[in-house]
Amino acid sequence: MTRGRSAIATSCLLIQLACRAEIYRAAAQATGGDPDRGAVAIHKYGCDSCHTIPGIRGALAHVGPPLTEIGVRKYVAGQLSNTPDNLQTWIRHPRRVEPHTAMPDTGVTEIDGRDIAAYLYTLR
Repeated sequence: MTRGRSAIATSCLLIQLACRAEIYRAAAQATGGDPDRGAVAIHKYGCDSCHTIPGIRGALAHVGPPLTEIGVRKYVAGQLSNTPDNLQTWIRHPRRVEPHTAMPDTGVTEIDGRDIAAYLYTLR
């Protein structure tokens, strides 16, 4: 690889990292949660056993819908506007939103709900 190509590749990588950091910062600010802790909580509560979730090792299930690009979707659960409060409500209490949903109430705490929502909002 020539020096010019190497410099371009390095610049592109730095731009990607800066964009990713900005997405994480915006998700944390919107939800009050921490995306990194959210990734851990996703596994803790078994979300990865039903959903395909980018960036979560082993989260390739097909029971529930894939959560790819959920950070830019218009709706959550097919009926709620995709706002931080609505996403957190759905994560914590899905049966309050839709009594007949297959998604179980797994006992997600308020803090973990914010963290999971923060992680999901990084998925764009």
